[in-house]
Amino acid sequence: MYDTAIIGGGLAGVATALRLQARGLATIVFEAHGQPGGCAGFYRRRGFSFDVGATTLVDFGSDGVGGELLESVGIPSIEGEVLPGYVAWLPDRTVRLFREPAAWSRERLEAFGDTAGHRSLWRLLDRLAEVFWRASRRGIKLPIRGVADVVRAARAVGPAGWPLTRYLHWTVADALRANGLSDDRPLRGLLAMIIQDTVHGTVAEAPLINAALGITIRGAGLTRARGGMRGFWKHLIARYRQLGGELRVGCPVDRVDGSRGAYRVVARRGVVEADQVVAAVPASLAARFGPGPVAEALAPYLRRDAGDLGGAAVVFLGVPDAEVSCQAFTHHQFLENHDRPLGDGNNMFISVSAAGDRESAPSGYRAVMISTHCELGAWEGLTPETYATRKRELGTRLVTLARRIYPELGRDAVVFEVASPRTYERFTGRPRGAVGGVRQTVTNSNQRAVPHDIGVPGYWLAGDGTWPGLGTVACCLGSRLVAEGVLAGARRRPRIPRALGASHAAISVR
Repeated sequence: MYDTAIIGGGLAGVATALRLQARGLATIVFEAHGQPGGCAGFYRRRGFSFDVGATTLVDFGSDGVGGELLESVGIPSIEGEVLPGYVAWLPDRTVRLFREPAAWSRERLEAFGDTAGHRSLWRLLDRLAEVFWRASRRGIKLPIRGVADVVRAARAVGPAGWPLTRYLHWTVADALRANGLSDDRPLRGLLAMIIQDTVHGTVAEAPLINAALGITIRGAGLTRARGGMRGFWKHLIARYRQLGGELRVGCPVDRVDGSRGAYRVVARRGVVEADQVVAAVPASLAARFGPGPVAEALAPYLRRDAGDLGGAAVVFLGVPDAEVSCQAFTHHQFLENHDRPLGDGNNMFISVSAAGDRESAPSGYRAVMISTHCELGAWEGLTPETYATRKRELGTRLVTLARRIYPELGRDAVVFEVASPRTYERFTGRPRGAVGGVRQTVTNSNQRAVPHDIGVPGYWLAGDGTWPGLGTVACCLGSRLVAEGVLAGARRRPRIPRALGASHAAISVR
């Protein structure tokens, strides 16, 4: 009998399990794939380690949301490349999105204009980011479900920040319009790219507060772990096992029966009993294998969000160092055309492993990931021949576009592979290959988001389908909120295990 069974070995699931195990609860994690990671995972090929989704860790500094996770479970800071920012390549200009606030403030005014409207917009975005990054680090909980949540939110936002809640129903388009910048195509193009990548929304529909956090994400700190996500996961799994947690990979869950205090998780390798369950999988999967009340509670959300799912395609390259050494920055975002819809290469993100990172690539080589959003329907119902052709054509297109930044990219690649929504469906178990939760709008986010507690006692949801949404920082915050709920409902008082106080030097990573 376990205190908690966690279904889904992505970041939200494992982070929740780590927190609970560190507080003395007996946990088990079920992962359908052959290794943990999910959409923040990795795969290896010919000595290279490629990130399959997330390539950077957000807000993992000592005072950040990710940093709080590491400290709470006894993991030392993650070694890696602290990014100074990245470069946005627009059709008519390049913009360096610096991490350092003063440098970014100068750059944006020089790149887009130093008018009263521009200054007003940036002040608003900066202020929203300041208040709500702080609120995230303090563990704000949404949607608000009662008096305790109201008090928590008030403390997290602080008295000075409460006036900003009037922007909860604003979109980014509203902010542009209020400052007379709706027709500023370069500015709108930059914001559209960042918003699509961080909240999977659009300028017209993305909630302003959520988008402000995404637009300022570099200021919260971006780090690419040594070895990429593979290096990151080595630390997490080593610590989880050191604390006594059980991880079962290659073990999909068929269904969950029972109720609070007597749940039965029916998986490929037998049945496990648990006091509580955390479903750290897409909401549609949680509804599919959960008890009847779970499906009933989630049905309205699933109907509402059915049209807001999206996918991604990624090119993985293993290339000689000379093909990417021409740029000082290792991360870039690219927009080909202001007039075309975003996706399928028109807005792509390029992540290159750091020089000398031998855990990511063999000596003299680098790992390169080029990702872009795409519609799911375009990859469905294809014959094997048509599917192979479409993958090949998209891979060629993305590499060709990336040669504006790296002119020799892919000329002598030793690895050249392409992932599509079908790939994500196969290896991460995501229905239709949808990634990153739903596209955030004012009608499905924050107070209207899918809650972690859906009203089924002892059954919790975690991951990018719930508030606050997608990304490593969101999964870390969500795991904190879910762990608090599980601990509050634990039948016995958890005890702090001796292993939590062990020296960081005792952690063995292999």
